Amino acid sequence: MTQRRILVTAALPYANGHIHIGHLVEYIQTDIWVRFQKLRGHDCRYFCADDTHGTAIMLRARKENRSEVHLIADMQQAHMRDFARFDVLFDNYGSTNSEQNREVCHEVWAAIRKAGLVHEKEIEQLFDPEVGTFLADRFVKGTCPNPECNAPDQYGDSCDKCGHTHSPSELINPKSTLSGATPVVKQALHLFVRIEDLHEFLADWTQSGEHLQPEIANYLKGHFLGKELRDWDVSRPAPYFGFEIPDAPGNYWYVWFDAPIGYIGSTSEWCQANGEDLDKWWKNPETEIHHFIGKDITYFHTLFWPAMLKTAGFSLPTKVHVHGFLTVDGEKMSKSKGTFISAATFADHLDPSGFRYFVASKLSSKVDDLDLNLKEFKAKVDSDLVGKVVNIASRSAKFIAGETLCDEYPEDGGLFQQGAALADKLAEAYENCEYSNAIREIMTLADAANQYVESKEPWKLRKDPERQQEVREVCSVALNLFWQIVCYLSPVLPRLAAQAEELLGARIDKWSDAQTPLTGTSVSKYKHMFSRVEEQKVNEMIEESKDESAAAAAVDPAAQYNDGPEALQAEPMTEEHCTIEDFVKVDMRVARVIEANHVEGADKLLQLTLSLGGDERRNVFAGIKSCYNPEDLIGRLVVCCANLKPRKMRFGLSEGMVLACGPGGKEIFLLNPDDGAKPGMRVH
Repeated sequence: MTQRRILVTAALPYANGHIHIGHLVEYIQTDIWVRFQKLRGHDCRYFCADDTHGTAIMLRARKENRSEVHLIADMQQAHMRDFARFDVLFDNYGSTNSEQNREVCHEVWAAIRKAGLVHEKEIEQLFDPEVGTFLADRFVKGTCPNPECNAPDQYGDSCDKCGHTHSPSELINPKSTLSGATPVVKQALHLFVRIEDLHEFLADWTQSGEHLQPEIANYLKGHFLGKELRDWDVSRPAPYFGFEIPDAPGNYWYVWFDAPIGYIGSTSEWCQANGEDLDKWWKNPETEIHHFIGKDITYFHTLFWPAMLKTAGFSLPTKVHVHGFLTVDGEKMSKSKGTFISAATFADHLDPSGFRYFVASKLSSKVDDLDLNLKEFKAKVDSDLVGKVVNIASRSAKFIAGETLCDEYPEDGGLFQQGAALADKLAEAYENCEYSNAIREIMTLADAANQYVESKEPWKLRKDPERQQEVREVCSVALNLFWQIVCYLSPVLPRLAAQAEELLGARIDKWSDAQTPLTGTSVSKYKHMFSRVEEQKVNEMIEESKDESAAAAAVDPAAQYNDGPEALQAEPMTEEHCTIEDFVKVDMRVARVIEANHVEGADKLLQLTLSLGGDERRNVFAGIKSCYNPEDLIGRLVVCCANLKPRKMRFGLSEGMVLACGPGGKEIFLLNPDDGAKPGMRVH
């Protein structure tokens, strides 16, 4: 096999908060892939760093009365401790505030300037006179400026209720979320990078089928590449914690400029410490570059980042691996429910190896969200790791502890060879990030090994003095099957691999170690390897993760449902009453979606053809594209307003409205009737 040189990164965690289990999905996924590549004999390196710049860091440091440098140093140590507890091993873990990163930022910026992609523009920006800083979008709230909406308590970039996009200065009655003060408008110089000049290159690169998952490529094509790419605002005026732009004094690179460059900066730190050449890793076509990221930062890593790399003469990513989010028990992680769990809290109560295994058993190459069902987590760890894998060793090692495995591998009915034959299939699964498939195959080997031990019953053979050689042979087979399984699982469970190495006096150094049985090696006394998940510890972890508001709500019978006030606060009830006569004027009907299509040129709309029974049809344009795929709606029952006055739109005539709730954006929920309802039925 030809040795590959592979550079791997995971997204940089922000230095303003601690690592939680949602973050860990990405770092564990990446760590498994890197460990596998190293087992295959490739020169594979894993780089990451803390993302340290920005207004949030500056404001927190002020609040805590210490320097930003002190703050980010403490957070880096905390992050590294959390990663170590979950066996996430980096070749270098750096900081975007390093001198190496500053140097690379200068190099990239000089290339972008030379290419003529930078232009400057004075823009109006809100400024907090009490805190003394310009306000990013998320630090301003006010009333939506859309006259048809006017929803209160909306952020400075878009309205969650109506979807209207705007600038913070357009908000009605804006307030700073930092101080509550009314912001003032100030002129500020901002620098923009014009990536539209690279549109053709980006279209070719993203749509080549080589670098992105199909769903990501289609997302970019449908949402961005079909129109002019917007200029990228890459600067922020002082005060700001970051790197000052050398040719624009008083202005600083926006955090999203220097954060991805942090991949190169961290590599540079490692190169300087190990006598390596940075260009070999970032400017050599023979080096593969793999990024692992969450779907929320796809835009930056698949459009801005390749544009920067291309312009500055660095290698482009070989593959950007995008994953979904982590939910817990089917819902977003929640502080009130105790499911917003920090890495440290999890490790204080439960074995991190169990979390690594569970994540691996769920991950595929798709961008689907991953759900941590805590009951399933317990069942899977107890069944697979304790009841199957570790069970093989615990039931056999004690019978030959202090002795050696057979000098020649005994007859096993072809079990070891069957496992060895899976090596290529498992390698392909790991390579393609289809970890769940690999886990399934490995568990079939564990099942077969347990059946072998159960059929041979070494605990009974041991009682017969004349059958001690048979005991040794049975245990030699069982421990070799265990060894083979652990070899295959070692990228997922490095701690278990180390325990197996100690037990059997051998080392797992390469993927092919699973191909050859161990013979003649000493067997140490068996030491406990894995415990079942205690439900009490799970409950204690949840309780510790709950915030104070949950405890205060415990006396409220509604608290068990976690129905917070946010929805009502975002969209207050009207104080004007309607009469029954008013209500019956609205003719709401059950309808079935019989056709659903994308609307060319519309970012938020889907075109629906609704059947109200018989030949009655309605053509409706619904702003639900962010949450629903057209093909998933076909045949679904919905509730529609059937007598809404038709509205002429540039896409066609809309003859009704489907009913939905939610704040908008990615949270839109169609209303649907219970089973038994029929198209045409009136909603009373």
